[in-house]
Amino acid sequence: MGKPTGFLEYQRVDGACVPPLERIRNFNEFHRGLAPKEQQLQGARCMACGVPFCQSGRMISGMASGCPLNNLVPEWNDLVYHGNWEQAYYRLEKTNCFPEFTSRVCPALCEAACTCNLNGDPVATKANERAIIENAWNTGLIRPNPPKIRTGKKVAVVGSGPSGLAAAMQLNRRGHQVTVFERHDRIGGLLRYGIPNMKLEKDVIDRRIRLMEEEGITFVTNTDIGKDRKAKELLKEFDRVLLCCGASHPRDIQAPGREAKGIWFAVDFLRTVTKSLLDSELQDGQVPKIRGKHVVVIGGGDTGNDCVGTAIRLGAKSVVQLEMMPQPPLTRAENNPWPEWPRVCKIDYGQEEAIAVFGHDPRIYQATVSEFIKNKKGDLTHLKIVHLEPQKDEKTGRTVMTPVPESEKQIPADLVLIAAGFLGAEKYITDDFQVALTARTNVMTDDGGYQTSVPNVFTAGDMHRGQSLVVWAIREGREAARTVDESLMGYSNL
Repeated sequence: MGKPTGFLEYQRVDGACVPPLERIRNFNEFHRGLAPKEQQLQGARCMACGVPFCQSGRMISGMASGCPLNNLVPEWNDLVYHGNWEQAYYRLEKTNCFPEFTSRVCPALCEAACTCNLNGDPVATKANERAIIENAWNTGLIRPNPPKIRTGKKVAVVGSGPSGLAAAMQLNRRGHQVTVFERHDRIGGLLRYGIPNMKLEKDVIDRRIRLMEEEGITFVTNTDIGKDRKAKELLKEFDRVLLCCGASHPRDIQAPGREAKGIWFAVDFLRTVTKSLLDSELQDGQVPKIRGKHVVVIGGGDTGNDCVGTAIRLGAKSVVQLEMMPQPPLTRAENNPWPEWPRVCKIDYGQEEAIAVFGHDPRIYQATVSEFIKNKKGDLTHLKIVHLEPQKDEKTGRTVMTPVPESEKQIPADLVLIAAGFLGAEKYITDDFQVALTARTNVMTDDGGYQTSVPNVFTAGDMHRGQSLVVWAIREGREAARTVDESLMGYSNL
């Protein structure tokens, strides 16, 4: 695949990014693609390796190596190199429902597993994917293709995040009548309100939703299943119900002073900012006033980074990000060999912007909050943070982060954003459907499957596997759609 000597002849080249001090003036996407001819040379770097780990999607040492969707990466890299953009799209869409999403927000597990990573830079697979799908949209390759025959079966999909949308697309292609229910005012779930515009502009979602509507899928917004409509009602109206509600129950930080004003869960903060941006260009007064204030983000990962970038755009005076774990190494450790996912320290866009604005990385490692300090009005003013060190628990043998005595210090904080992860599915939904749960409050299914403990009720995405990546959610949605189809028809060609 690609040019046999391409990885030797061509260097990796990424599209330009808008400089940090310029891009923080707005919420627009800031990655720029290469010209088509230049992008084709990036396809030439795919080295025809004997075992393409990039598309394997296997778990190695508890981490994913390669694309969970098993994208046919070497094939469409070769087609990009030869300028056959149409066939490249047809190969891409065989495995991925929404390349326009993954090519923007996925951390590129394919590139981490690329053989070129052994002694150089990986193939720019993520950028090639984005070039393929955007070319397909721009040239009219993507058109409504409603099913020619309907089965007469009705399926309700609860939740319009990536897993719900992927399942809806597949089930509709099979000929079932699909209705997607969303509790918020716009379709998209995590894609809409969990990922900021600078990573995924919302017209990219709207473009896909319009196509899905033209293909026959019905979308119902402002309907909270479990509250506005009950499980019994859905099970009576639909032949099958697929729960794709996400792991939207946030993990809290229980420390003295938690009741202080000015403490937000990250998911609520990001949703409020995006909704205000879409509704009124931030003019409706719904977003907390951040300009000139000290912001502290508790937690790392994509959500913590998104909070950093968002706070900077809203004019924060300072931004600090607390990370409980030690700082990862700058390069792979000996016990973390390729093709494992690299456990290394990365500077994401939010940290890059903080460095440009404030002159330093916002992260403080091995630290957590021991107290929220408020004034007489109940407003948050400071945090008391404590240093942590790893210690082995003698009973369990596990390493736990333990507070260091007399290591507390105060830092200013007018607004705190808790990005400490999620604990599982919303209780009111699982209670209404009476589905069995795992110890981690995810919806329980048969091993490796998607059927819940309740007949005709299935589940997929974060609600099933726990908080994860968009690419995993799409895979789960596709696999769950096949399972639902088999239960309805006795077999599946999905």
